[in-house]
Amino acid sequence: MAWPTQGCSGAIVVMVLAMPAGCRGNRNGLALFARQYDGTMKYLHSDQTRSIAQALAAAALFGLSTPLAKLLVGMIPPLLLAGLLYAGSGIGLSLWILLRKMRRQMPTEAPLAGRDVSWLAGAVLAGGVLGPILLMVGLTRTPASTASLLLNLEGMLTAVIAWVVFRENVDRRVFLGMLAIIAGSVLLSWQRQMNTDIPWGALAITGACLCWAIDNNLTRQVAGGDPTQIAAIKGGVAGAINVVLALILGYRFPNALPLLATGLLGFVGYGLSLVLFVLALRGLGTARTGAYFSTAPFVGAALSLLLFTEHPGLAFWVAGVLMAVGVWLHVSERHAHEHVHEPLAHDHRHRHDEHHQHAHDFPWDGKEPHTHPHVHDPLVHSHAHFPDIHHRHRHS
Repeated sequence: MAWPTQGCSGAIVVMVLAMPAGCRGNRNGLALFARQYDGTMKYLHSDQTRSIAQALAAAALFGLSTPLAKLLVGMIPPLLLAGLLYAGSGIGLSLWILLRKMRRQMPTEAPLAGRDVSWLAGAVLAGGVLGPILLMVGLTRTPASTASLLLNLEGMLTAVIAWVVFRENVDRRVFLGMLAIIAGSVLLSWQRQMNTDIPWGALAITGACLCWAIDNNLTRQVAGGDPTQIAAIKGGVAGAINVVLALILGYRFPNALPLLATGLLGFVGYGLSLVLFVLALRGLGTARTGAYFSTAPFVGAALSLLLFTEHPGLAFWVAGVLMAVGVWLHVSERHAHEHVHEPLAHDHRHRHDEHHQHAHDFPWDGKEPHTHPHVHDPLVHSHAHFPDIHHRHRHS
């Protein structure tokens, strides 16, 4: 599907003339650019669809890991299990990065820059250190049914922070979709045996959800960087800290087979899931990615039915319908208006579409997507978009 692009050719001329002399002088770069960009928004539309698929795939991998991790709880204490899952993701992704370097593959993702350090450090501290610790404290004081219910707060808190603090756009359709997904997740984890004592444990779990919501929003600020590198750092640091805490408390490593299984599960259910989550953040923004990721409990519950031969009740099917409605409301969203792109310099994986109309002052073989530092000149146009890394403008 192609979006209208009236006046684009004029924008190309203005932007090329605004480029530094070194870039304008690269005639080969301009020729290659002209062959790549055809005046449509097809790349943007396909990227949006891909981002939605990545968010749902991230939720599916994480959701599938939950019932599988339950099989390991009897052999590994919860705190040590959390640490080993994180460590498995960090080690596995680090080996993946090392393999890419050994094969001398040309990088297609931008490395993290100095300005990313504070955002990533905050994300690791909140989501990889404080979150798991608060969760473990809460689980020791809270019934499992209450804990499962409270963990659904992460999606809502993620959206609230994105909307209130970082000013992501939200309309009625997106808000209703979020409510439907959260309602389905709450219904899925609801049990009648609720504890009504003073909720110190519940407050700790709520604090853990808040930490993970902060983590999600801070990670969005570095989502233009290499998602594998981001996930490897987060998994490695969080894994090391949680494993050390478990060892200090007197826990010991399990036998080789459970240890290997935990590491592999962490690589897939935490590591690869986080890579996909970061990619989705890049294309959808935090609130929408968090909403799609909130479908993870349904995937986990569905696998639990197969693994533990449980019989789904009415709540399971109603929750599935609510989540499906919520996802449909998000997928069918069309947010379009005239907007202004302010000057922006950054580095990320991209194609030469309407938002990337630049030449190169270095030899380029014409392959796309690729990554290099580039500058966006001012641009005013109208098309359907999500709050991705190029559409963080304010709305009146």
